[in-house]
Amino acid sequence: MEPPTKKNKKKKSAKQYGVAELKTLGNELLSSASNINNLPLLLTFISPSSPPQHVLESLLSLHSFFLPLLPQLPSSSATANTSSSDNADADQSEFIYLTWLRSKFDEFLKSLIDVLVSDQSDETLKEVVLDTLMEFVKVANGGTYHSSLYNRIISSIIHSASSAEFLIDLLTSKYFKYIDVSYFTFISLEKLARNLQGKDVSDDKTASVDGNDESQLSSNIEGVIHNMYYAISHVPFLEKPDDTSDFEMWSVSESDHKVLSGDLDDKQLKSKKHKSNVLSAARFAKKMKLKFTKAWIAYLRLPLPLDVYKEVLVNLHQAVIPHLSNPIMLCDFLTRSYDVGGVVSVMALNSLFVLMTQYGLEYPNFYKKLYALLVPSIFMAKHRARFFQLLDSCLKSPLLPAYLTASFAKKLSRLLLSVPPSGTLVITALVHNILRRHPSINCLVHREDVDEDSDQRTDEVTDSNLDNAETGATLHQKSGIDHFNIEETDPMKSGAMRSSLWEIDTVHNHYCPPVSRFALSLGTDLTVRAKTTEVNVGDFSAGSYATILGAEITRRVKQVPLAFYKTTPSSLFSENDFTGWAFQYEETSQMTDDSNKNAAKDLLDPKLCSAKRQRIECQ
Repeated sequence: MEPPTKKNKKKKSAKQYGVAELKTLGNELLSSASNINNLPLLLTFISPSSPPQHVLESLLSLHSFFLPLLPQLPSSSATANTSSSDNADADQSEFIYLTWLRSKFDEFLKSLIDVLVSDQSDETLKEVVLDTLMEFVKVANGGTYHSSLYNRIISSIIHSASSAEFLIDLLTSKYFKYIDVSYFTFISLEKLARNLQGKDVSDDKTASVDGNDESQLSSNIEGVIHNMYYAISHVPFLEKPDDTSDFEMWSVSESDHKVLSGDLDDKQLKSKKHKSNVLSAARFAKKMKLKFTKAWIAYLRLPLPLDVYKEVLVNLHQAVIPHLSNPIMLCDFLTRSYDVGGVVSVMALNSLFVLMTQYGLEYPNFYKKLYALLVPSIFMAKHRARFFQLLDSCLKSPLLPAYLTASFAKKLSRLLLSVPPSGTLVITALVHNILRRHPSINCLVHREDVDEDSDQRTDEVTDSNLDNAETGATLHQKSGIDHFNIEETDPMKSGAMRSSLWEIDTVHNHYCPPVSRFALSLGTDLTVRAKTTEVNVGDFSAGSYATILGAEITRRVKQVPLAFYKTTPSSLFSENDFTGWAFQYEETSQMTDDSNKNAAKDLLDPKLCSAKRQRIECQ
């Protein structure tokens, strides 16, 4: 049969066709091959600009028409490689007809993809179109999975101008539970990421981390990266169970069903594995980790926008690292992120800590970078709770040198003077644990720094009975000097071992009662490990003014303060409050009585009263 030719008949415009007429055209196409000219006409209605009812009616007719013909249609590669001798043996007209049908089927797929990613399409219509395309993925490749078509679908969704969340959510709820769909999704995402890298979007992969060069990324590339992250983070990693027959596959032939169900004997099973080119569920599960790793590594090499970058760092240690074939491959990405500083370093610390403790990663400057993160702003960060727990875990090893733990304890103590009460509670808990774990730095709790030169000068001043205020001020300044340098970024050079934790004593008089009560725990001898226990930093790491106030309101008070004096006070202030001042109640009362007596005498004297009255009248 020859393909239809163009006729000179006057045709109706697309607007003149209704749903009933389209249904009639579809029935005619399905009933007789003589109505094959209805096929190009129905294809014109598969368009984002067409009404949804017209698109749906044409889709149903064309789907029913192409589905039984798919095994007979030649593939593009087979058509290109067919020699002239082969064409001579076959029916020339039949071959041309099937080739024409193949071109129309490809046009049909392209139109469906356009409708799928268009902003004009309704969500219900998108769901129907996606189901149709996934059915073609299942059967269009001779009954096996059509990976090239699925790659086109994923690529179109990722590169769509609008957000791809709705379509990815549909794939997640319906198709990502099949192991072959998840497998080929990772392959498609890896190809897309490598194509973006090849475009040379940006030579500096960390340029967008600081937010300075973020404007260089075009909005189109940013949208693609956002869509790709939403897709790769929603594809579940299917763990390999003991029985691989529990895996569901979207495209499985009848022979594959027999293999998976165990109906074939061992010899037939071996021959089937050698002859079949289709991956079984067991082989999918075996290679899943490798494809998962390649997809994530390729994606992390892209210039990620700052919001995506932070979200990746937050979820990396739970959603990605446990499933990688070799987690050490993230070393460069995490160390580069840890060197950025600020909140990005705090987010990267979690994954970096997992690599160091569980996978043997060596990072020489780890504690130096961690020491630099101790700034007042860290106590207001969003992820401060996890950071303080990791900080406590990083300082737990007894093999840490004394100068390092002393630097952390001293810098945390200095931050007591500038952080809110919730941060003060966290610092107190951290310093408590550091002093208990490392007895070698307990000398910092109380140290009297005495200089020999100042002692000699003090003796000379005492012997000569000189009252020199300038000399006294110099002596006081030298005896109270702090050798710790908070501006130093290297904990080895901070001078913490020559200092003392004098800042902790100020917390005993803190205005917040929970802080002053909790600071009393540092007054005990923490070197006696049998009588002391470590404090759980997690109980204080997420604190705020609201949590402190709520705890104080619900706390049961054993002794209620009363508003009366057991003994009558003799002075307004005690002598200890103001050294050198005396407040005598007796003298004050006597002066008051004398003034009252003088006022009474003035009132009784008529001459004085008349004189005062005259002055008032004159005024």
